[in-house]
Amino acid sequence: MGRVAIRLQPRASRTGFYGERDGVILARVNQPPVDGKANRALIRLVAKRLGIARSRVELVRGGSSRVKLLEIEGLEPDRIRTGLLG
Repeated sequence: MGRVAIRLQPRASRTGFYGERDGVILARVNQPPVDGKANRALIRLVAKRLGIARSRVELVRGGSSRVKLLEIEGLEPDRIRTGLLG
């Protein structure tokens, strides 16, 4: 299992990944940070980009903060980074 830190910007005009800063991947989703909508949108986005099932992506820490720690089952951190940013 690999873990990756993602800084999330909710309510963005575009959804996607747009780089990395200090080892944290930067992501945007158009959902608001209300009732977990932005977190669910991030999990969908990560799963789609990596080509895996959403059930393999788990929010480990940061449910109510901008920086999220995600755990992805079956992938190493390097593979996750290249999959999200490549």
